[in-house]
Amino acid sequence: MKLSLLRENLFAGLQIVSRAVSTRSTLPSLGGIQLDAAGSSLTLRATDMELGLTMVLQEVQVESEGTVLLPGRLLGDVVRSLPPGEVTLALRPEQRDVELTASAARFHLRTLPAEDFPRLPELAEDAATLPSGPLAETIDRVARAASRDEVRPILTGVLFQADGSKLTMVATDSYRLSVKHTELEAPLSAGIEANVPARALRELARIVGQGGGEEVALSLARNQAVFRSGNVVLSSRLIEGQFPSWRQLIPESFEHEVRLPRTELLEVSRRISQLAQRNAPLRFAFAEGELTVAAETPEVGDAREAIPAPYSGEPLEIAFNPQFVIEGIESVDGEELVMKLSSPLRPGLLEPIDSEDFSYLVMPIRLNV
Repeated sequence: MKLSLLRENLFAGLQIVSRAVSTRSTLPSLGGIQLDAAGSSLTLRATDMELGLTMVLQEVQVESEGTVLLPGRLLGDVVRSLPPGEVTLALRPEQRDVELTASAARFHLRTLPAEDFPRLPELAEDAATLPSGPLAETIDRVARAASRDEVRPILTGVLFQADGSKLTMVATDSYRLSVKHTELEAPLSAGIEANVPARALRELARIVGQGGGEEVALSLARNQAVFRSGNVVLSSRLIEGQFPSWRQLIPESFEHEVRLPRTELLEVSRRISQLAQRNAPLRFAFAEGELTVAAETPEVGDAREAIPAPYSGEPLEIAFNPQFVIEGIESVDGEELVMKLSSPLRPGLLEPIDSEDFSYLVMPIRLNV
């Protein structure tokens, strides 16, 4: 194998696929990036067996075709350090290394056993297509509610449902629940349902955000989901098991529905939450025509700020995890949102005004006083 390409193009590709390079596996091959030169392109692949990333680089001068496996982190660091311009990579079979040259710099990187690198799943020919913009937006708003605790793997994923012209994504860590419905311009020919790891979907949203094209292709096979955005293919192992019956978790009715200015509420909550330290909650006290946001941490201090609110009835004080409620406010679109409440011990719901396409349910924290 011998090829040449611009250092900038190679580094851009390595930055994307290196996010799937394993840092903990005992298998050396999973710490590598596969380089496959054929025709006038170079294909980069990496996987940690949970997430796989493949990127095809064009405008490559391939003198001789071939495939090698190189240490991923080291390759990325070396290419990052090279001067701008053309980079040449040439396999030296007898030395079992790849010679990498750029200007006057010359590196020899030992290869890893290429036969140990796993075969990554490919996108099916009958793959469904989804609009990339709405898909990425939905991921950004929903995936943050997924659990990061591997003790309950089922909650580390996002329920991905697409049927007809509606796409629904759901995530929960048992303390909050985020649901987003998106209407598709083109109905799907077949329904899709899978629990996709939130990590994989965040990577997909990042790829789309870097200019991955107007559509994302998707196919499911056995226990794998495969997405293609532009010249990048992402594969992910699906999470097995029954996702919680999320519809049953959202109360059918609430005693209070309060319209609030989203930006002002977000700014006040962020400001006051600075005094909600050491697991202290963020308190929302509703009184006639007013909402007071407060926080107190013993031996640190306290803070409170009031804003007008169209609330009427008996005073109500409810407390939430500061991060959870702030992320919920951030996730709601529009200048205003509605906060639905019933009591200090029942969950609160955040929704956009005059729309049912997004819901964010958050459990309260019991107040001692």
